[in-house]
Amino acid sequence: MANMLARNYSRILTPACNLINVAPPRRTAIMWTDHRMARDVNNRKIVFQFAAERLRVNTLRKNKILPKELRECADREIAALPRRGSISYLHGRCVLTSRSRGLVVPWRMSRIAWRHLADHNNLSGVQRAIW
Repeated sequence: MANMLARNYSRILTPACNLINVAPPRRTAIMWTDHRMARDVNNRKIVFQFAAERLRVNTLRKNKILPKELRECADREIAALPRRGSISYLHGRCVLTSRSRGLVVPWRMSRIAWRHLADHNNLSGVQRAIW
């Protein structure tokens, strides 16, 4: 009985950062449209690798209740992690054209590519405005 309770509680009490992680894409031979898209993919891999640890250390660092020595130790730990591991370093890019501006966020596509696909009825749930 105790074993079953421990198993259930461990599933419930997993850190939130582990619940939001998505498995990284498998390695396949993909031709990127340009070097910016390849760099964006590499940055996303680095963020996936370090995001959970950065989140834990940052919460310790910003907690005002903890002793100052512990917060200073967390400052040193966060400085040792790569900067590109921060989620704020990510910039949205179109997955088709690698354009950085005019992103339609739910589809991760630029407005130009999104409009082209919507006009040709290639996006599910999108209907052209007719009045």
